[in-house]
Amino acid sequence: MSGHSKWAKIKHKKGDTDAKRGALFTKLTKEITAAAKEAGGNMETNFRLRAACARAREYNMPSNNVDNAIKKGTGDLPGVVFETVLFDAYGPGGVALLVEGLTDNKNRTTAEVRNILSKKGGSMAGAGSTAWLFTKKGFFSINKDKATEDAVMEAALDAGAEDVKTEGDSYEVTCVPTAFEPIRLALEAKKIECETAEITMVPSSTVKVEGNDAKNILGLMESLEEHEDVQNVHANFDISEEEMAKLSEE
Repeated sequence: MSGHSKWAKIKHKKGDTDAKRGALFTKLTKEITAAAKEAGGNMETNFRLRAACARAREYNMPSNNVDNAIKKGTGDLPGVVFETVLFDAYGPGGVALLVEGLTDNKNRTTAEVRNILSKKGGSMAGAGSTAWLFTKKGFFSINKDKATEDAVMEAALDAGAEDVKTEGDSYEVTCVPTAFEPIRLALEAKKIECETAEITMVPSSTVKVEGNDAKNILGLMESLEEHEDVQNVHANFDISEEEMAKLSEE
């Protein structure tokens, strides 16, 4: 789990930069449109749409952009039809990767993702080769400065969390996807601010990486996530706090 949480923190810290470039808004628009197309525009009944819109609010995406993305998904406005793609892959150090994307041209996206992997020391794998290692979960990361362990545990567990544990300078909460919204609301009601709150794919086991492998896997993750068709990249790496400190100094 620690590998996932470290990458989540890196993404969170670079989120403002991404938003300024417009890359993050493009990805959020695609996700909202795809969610609305899949199960309608009612956030009360469409969990995927509700989660996507909550993330859009987190990054201050204009409400007009959100509304238009929903209308494109429901067909109230004309728009591009996006197809969901999933790529199994391996990265440096034998790290398993699961790459989720939304695209209007699967062949183009497949070729471009394959090219990124090849250039960054990774490789595409057969369908299902890595997907079995990951399970969809709700995930929250809360900095210890924002709340006490007892407060986090009480709010999260009462709302349906599976696990609450300490990881470095944060508390981590995991849950089944259906408990994500109740937990988010429970934490919000207690004024507990989350550093990360998302539905993600959590690995069942991790691979420890260090040195060049650690540096290269982070570089590969970033390159993949910078691609406009890639929505999420999940990995089962584990990098120690000491190794992360070294990498941040470079």
